[in-house]
Amino acid sequence: MSNAKVLNKEISTWIDEYPSLQEIIDLKESIWINPLHTNFDKGMENVSLSEADVLDAEARLNRFAPYIAKVFPETQSENGIIESPIAKIDNMKATLEEICGKELVGNLLLKCDSHLKVSGSIKARGGIYEVLKHAEDLALANNIISLEDNYAKLDSDEVRKFFSQYSVVVGSTGNLGLSIGIMSAKLGFKVTVHMSADARQWKKDLLRSRGVEVIEYESDYSKAVEEGRKQAEADANSYFVDDENSKNLFLGYSVAAKRLNKQLKDMNVKVDDNHPLFVYLPCGVGGGPGGVAFGLKLLYKDNVHFFFAEPTHSPCMLIGCMTGEHDKVSVQDFGIDNITAADGLAVGRASGFVGKTLEKLMSGCYSVTDENMYRLLTKMADSENIFLEPSALAGVPGIINILTSEEGKKYLKANNLEDKIENITHIAWATGGSMVPKDMMDEYYNKGVSLLK
Repeated sequence: MSNAKVLNKEISTWIDEYPSLQEIIDLKESIWINPLHTNFDKGMENVSLSEADVLDAEARLNRFAPYIAKVFPETQSENGIIESPIAKIDNMKATLEEICGKELVGNLLLKCDSHLKVSGSIKARGGIYEVLKHAEDLALANNIISLEDNYAKLDSDEVRKFFSQYSVVVGSTGNLGLSIGIMSAKLGFKVTVHMSADARQWKKDLLRSRGVEVIEYESDYSKAVEEGRKQAEADANSYFVDDENSKNLFLGYSVAAKRLNKQLKDMNVKVDDNHPLFVYLPCGVGGGPGGVAFGLKLLYKDNVHFFFAEPTHSPCMLIGCMTGEHDKVSVQDFGIDNITAADGLAVGRASGFVGKTLEKLMSGCYSVTDENMYRLLTKMADSENIFLEPSALAGVPGIINILTSEEGKKYLKANNLEDKIENITHIAWATGGSMVPKDMMDEYYNKGVSLLK
């Protein structure tokens, strides 16, 4: 490693410039505070997306709601709007206090995207939205629907026959593949999901049971995306869902913010100058957490602070943002293997689009070991009876990092929040878990038990 070069610079030179890179390379848990973080207005100066784009995405999801309610009966109680609950997790907060040996003041909530209907993860937001956007574009262009129609009419053999002329392709570590595959197949598209080696077998099996073609690779996420892109480029009727660069995915995720705002109001949780909001988002390539964070920034501006959470073996956003090189560097460049139990986060190279969009809005990133994700998984099950997949626990230690670490305390001081610590609401964003088969969840749980001994 000592002689290796990244972008024509020796690793040792990178470490001289960014000393905390050493502990990241050593696979230790790390916290990085973004030195470029600034106020909302400055942070938005070079951002191409706006609130109008988010409102457009929200309106599109509302148009599709009657169709969703019809074809996915589990969404009927919400009238076809796919949204997750939010939970106050006081028992888990007490558990975290035991773990760190300190009182953690403020509120701790869990946003349960782990329990989103249809595909059981945060990807039910962006993935499903992107497929619906593509379907609407095709249907409008071919006079199958108009914007004034009830979109429930799309549930017909005739429409499915029309969509079957077209294909949808995606590369995935698992959860995005589920959302794209399930939604595309339901509409009638031919759909191919290129899956990396770390994708769970049950996710592949579920997709195949829905009529989705799954192509497996022995390599990681980047290879699956590369092959998916090649397949789509070879066919004029094929649409590639580009997890690394898609504005549509990003906007689908961003709609979460307004819905969260209503949930917080219903819980009498304030977010204002005196009541800051801290949000901790598990991060793979960055589209999901990036879109959610962007929506939250548009809504709450300087009163929301967000941190991305990654496995110690796959800290691609942390390295990309710390160095400012974004997608020009990968974790493998620095000798990190990108092998993690947090399969949804097993990404070696972050989205340059997301990193650059949020470059001055992001508060920071931190990393978590697989062992700690397993331990927290078991503790969450025991204390709150909420069962999550390992990657969904990455956001949970965020409150400890901010309130007890030197970096966290410096961040609070720099943002004049020291007198408001008791008023902070902390949200850990749980990204997946409800569709995990029971035998697999038992395995996760027992792994956590063994690590807690």
